[in-house]
Amino acid sequence: MSDIHFTITPVEEKPTRKNRRKGFRKYAPIIDAFLESEYKLVKVENPGREASYVRLQLKRLCKERGLDSVDVTVRNKEVYLEKF
Repeated sequence: MSDIHFTITPVEEKPTRKNRRKGFRKYAPIIDAFLESEYKLVKVENPGREASYVRLQLKRLCKERGLDSVDVTVRNKEVYLEKF
């Protein structure tokens, strides 16, 4: 049987988690522009990203902001934002 080499180090407490959800905040300008616009329905184009990924990020952002009046959907691989 081979020996393993390891080290244990005492600590006072576990470190806090880094916020892993910062990526979706870069989509905030899309939501802001839509809310400021007069449009009720818009198509969001984000080249290089799958529509389902963009939808997920926008939905998370809307949920974080409490925007129940905004719906994010995907139709035919295109993302749409709609105000109610």
